Amino acid sequence: MTIRAIRHTGIVVSNMERAVEFYRDVLGMTVWADFRDDSQFVQNATDVPNANIWMVKLKAEDGVSIELLQYLSHPQEIPPPQRSCDVGCNHVALQVDDLEAMHEKLTAAGIRFHAPPAVSSDGGAKMAYCRDPEGVILELVELLK
Repeated sequence: MTIRAIRHTGIVVSNMERAVEFYRDVLGMTVWADFRDDSQFVQNATDVPNANIWMVKLKAEDGVSIELLQYLSHPQEIPPPQRSCDVGCNHVALQVDDLEAMHEKLTAAGIRFHAPPAVSSDGGAKMAYCRDPEGVILELVELLK
C-alpha cells in the first residue's frame, strides 16, 4: 500500500470571489467544480459541526488541483501572515513556463514578492515566493534543466 498521487491542496479562504479571481484570472487555472455542501458527511469529515462550505476546485494544465474552501457557516478574518520558516503546511509550489513574465503579471496585479525571481543554488530552477490575496505563500518555479 503506497500513496499513488497528490490529489489536491485545500486552501481555506475568507473571500471566495477574490480567491477565484486570483487563481483563475491571474494565474490562469481552470475551474472544474463550484458547489456548496452542508451535508452531514462534510460536517463529519471536517469535524466542523453545522459546516456550510462553498468549494471551488481549479486545475493546472497537468490536472493537479487546488481546492478553495470558504466556510460560509464560520466566517473568519484573514489571519496574520505565516513566516516561511513557521512549522506546518507552509506553501504551495506551482510550476510556470516563464517566471519573469509571471512575476511582471503578478506584480502589476498588486501581488507582493519576497524577492525577485532568482536561480536556485543548484542551478536547476528559477524560483520566487509571493503571497496570494489572503497571504498564502506560493512558490513559483521555472525549471531550467
